[in-house]
Amino acid sequence: MRKTETEAQLFLTVYKCYRLLYTVCGGKPMNLQISSSSMTPVYEQITAQIRRQIQDGTLKEGTQLPSVRAVARDYHISALTVKKAYDQLDSEGLVTTVHGKGSYVNAIDPQFSQEQARRQIEETLSQTIAKARLMGMSSQEILEMVSLLLEEQT
Repeated sequence: MRKTETEAQLFLTVYKCYRLLYTVCGGKPMNLQISSSSMTPVYEQITAQIRRQIQDGTLKEGTQLPSVRAVARDYHISALTVKKAYDQLDSEGLVTTVHGKGSYVNAIDPQFSQEQARRQIEETLSQTIAKARLMGMSSQEILEMVSLLLEEQT
């Protein structure tokens, strides 16, 4: 039974997110969600999701990522956008791209992974503090809020 174009679009569209499971070497899926309504650029969404999958071990060392063209075609985005994401991962040392062969996941040092996680937390906190400042909150109010949240976590 052949799907109509409308059915295919309906299958791919989920609350303005495109979701696709890729089967990569070893039969392990690489799951990406790209939101066209997000304020985060698409290449950053791709980079962050692949980075997270490498760090948590979902994507193992030596795993080949789907080709730039395949990701672009399946998500209806520009190949240049996907290439920018892959180039970013390459510059971070998380993948190695071999011209004409593809991009492969590198082995990561656990300390590097921990440092990456700390940097992401620091960036998130920095953005949150900037938002609080825009709302007119003082340093004392911000510290009190953080203290209360920390107490709730223990």
